[in-house]
Amino acid sequence: MEPASKDLRPGPAERQSELIEVIRPEGELPVRRLRELFAVSKETLRRDLRSLERRRAVSRTYGKVRPVESGAFETALPTRAESQVDEKERIAKTAVAHLGQARVLYIDEGFTAQLVAERLPRDRALTVVTPALPTAIVLAEYENVAVFALGGRVRANTLGVVDPPASALLAHLTIDLAIMGANAISIDRGLSTPDPAVAAIKLAAIQASNRRVFVGAHTKFGFSSFVRFADVTDFELLITGVELPAARAAAFRSGGTRILRV
Repeated sequence: MEPASKDLRPGPAERQSELIEVIRPEGELPVRRLRELFAVSKETLRRDLRSLERRRAVSRTYGKVRPVESGAFETALPTRAESQVDEKERIAKTAVAHLGQARVLYIDEGFTAQLVAERLPRDRALTVVTPALPTAIVLAEYENVAVFALGGRVRANTLGVVDPPASALLAHLTIDLAIMGANAISIDRGLSTPDPAVAAIKLAAIQASNRRVFVGAHTKFGFSSFVRFADVTDFELLITGVELPAARAAAFRSGGTRILRV
């Protein structure tokens, strides 16, 4: 989306709305690119972004701006697959190294969880339960993996399955290890997601699992989304990238949470 004609000289509220409309489809944009698009001064853009941060509409890290997910907005899977790929690959590789003796796995929806699935070992029999159609398709080609795709309504944004049929199946399962994602994670609010239907599936998976590991990029930390589904203490391990500031990781550890920055 291109911002409104510069000749119209939009006010701060209108310009900030346009900023959100530009940032959300991209998933992440450099601050300098926003200055070019909107032809405003550094100070004007800084004020706009501060205002959007106060409203928890965007977050800024390392000269880049990202949309904050909420009950009204969630990043689409194709955007996630193009964002922070190197970090997510490191996270996935580390998660696979922590499978232990698990034979029955739950692999959550989301791009990082899908990367974990793609890296599962080929030398032992595994059973994978997943709500994610892309993950089920990937694993269907693995001769050593039995795949159980949850049934229910498919969300177009993420190609994940939700609603009562999926929750009902999970209630009857015993899972060794759940590899879980979230849209946001904070010490006070735990793990959260924009969609109540997604939160219900995630909660059911956590309740069915003996072990739980969180995988997620550093940009998930320090935020909360619409619906909370777990505490950080429900997880034996949180895996994220070294991009997460050490001080923020230490804050999680101070509450007894084990966290790996890779």
